[in-house]
Amino acid sequence: MEPTEQTLAARNAADAPVGDLVSRATAQISQLVREELLLARAEMSQKGKRLGIGGGLFGGAGLLAVLGLQALVVTAIAGLAMAVPVWASALIVAAVLLLVAAVLALAGKREVARAVPPAPEQAVAGLKADVETIKENVKR
Repeated sequence: MEPTEQTLAARNAADAPVGDLVSRATAQISQLVREELLLARAEMSQKGKRLGIGGGLFGGAGLLAVLGLQALVVTAIAGLAMAVPVWASALIVAAVLLLVAAVLALAGKREVARAVPPAPEQAVAGLKADVETIKENVKR
């Protein structure tokens, strides 16, 4: 039976000094790490491209949604224009839109006020209490 390449490599590895084996292992590990980094870079590049395309598609969808809402506003004005003059129907629709915007702005302001300051107040209070407890225990 003729020895295979793997068998020969195993025999050579068994006969090699420990320093050579460590040197080879280090070289192989560094090569493996480099190849893994190259693979990670390629994968991240591909995912980045997909994220860019997805972001562009979301942007396009948002633009079309805004245009659709504008068309609905025009439709509401045209519908009201059948009962009142066009200028009055446009004024009514604009007033309703501004009223809804004002309500949303006030609700947003209230939520922002609740979030300010952005420091984690409960965690800071807990840490201060812990420090005080430690200080008291050290004094004893």
